[in-house]
Amino acid sequence: MESVYDHLVTVLADKFEVDADAMRPDSTLTALELDSLAVVELYVTLQEHYRIPLEEDDSAAGLTLEQLARTVGAQLSAAGAPADGGAPR
Repeated sequence: MESVYDHLVTVLADKFEVDADAMRPDSTLTALELDSLAVVELYVTLQEHYRIPLEEDDSAAGLTLEQLARTVGAQLSAAGAPADGGAPR
């Protein structure tokens, strides 16, 4: 099963055309040049893929990739689904 972090990186590269070399666990969505509309679209994409609710607010763009992956992983765990919410080991 693809980890949440790996899926997040794939979505950012494929759908949002973020340079893979720019993505690190400590990269924020803002640093990756996602505007507020792109952040909302990313959250919707993740919600649809994992079938979980995600709360997107004004601070979402400041989250790091690792923090966002952990948030998704926590929601998956709460829903009873197996999850690997962290960055690659």
